[in-house]
Amino acid sequence: MTTVLVVDDERQIAQIARDYLEHAGFAVITAADGRDALARARASHPDLVVLDLGLPNVDGLDVAKTLRRESDVPIIMLTARVEESDRLIGLAVGADDYVTKPFSPRELVARVQAVLRRAHSGPGSDVLRIGDLVIDLPRLKVTRGNTAIDLTTTEFQLLSTMARHPGRVFTRAQLLDAVRGTEVDAFERAIDAHIKNIRHKLERDSRKPRYVLTVYGVGYKCADS
Repeated sequence: MTTVLVVDDERQIAQIARDYLEHAGFAVITAADGRDALARARASHPDLVVLDLGLPNVDGLDVAKTLRRESDVPIIMLTARVEESDRLIGLAVGADDYVTKPFSPRELVARVQAVLRRAHSGPGSDVLRIGDLVIDLPRLKVTRGNTAIDLTTTEFQLLSTMARHPGRVFTRAQLLDAVRGTEVDAFERAIDAHIKNIRHKLERDSRKPRYVLTVYGVGYKCADS
């Protein structure tokens, strides 16, 4: 059974999340503060973590950073902070998605299911698909329909990084980290130039991209398969 760790210091919210997730068929464990969250994550190895941003003892952002250093477990950030900067910080430290309080429990379940689908279908596959775009990882080959598309090493690495997690938003800093060691200028805005080149090669109309999408104020993502 798929296990979800719900971390929230508000008991009522944690219970509501637990009830709906269990009704959807998940096993659920809970934690009420950051230290307990890390201990339970290390002991239970959950398949996904729903993590409140504001926690006692250890802040949710610090918990997310630690989890991301130790594993690739998907993280959905749960936050009452509505400022865009808070959401961006959550994504920047490695969260896969976020839900803003007050939230619909059914939406939370849907987000959990969507993130798990992406996690299970992405990294384990040698061939990734986005619509009619096929990315063959072992062969470093990209095709659209019957047309082969020539990408540079950096362009292929950027595209495959995003395609492994369709729908997940990547900041420029995260994409830059993914291509360090290849021939790429060491500043975040260089990513914009590479994305522009990728779109020019992939898209039938680069002004209306279908594969690599801009998330304004955050970064880029690949469209859901």
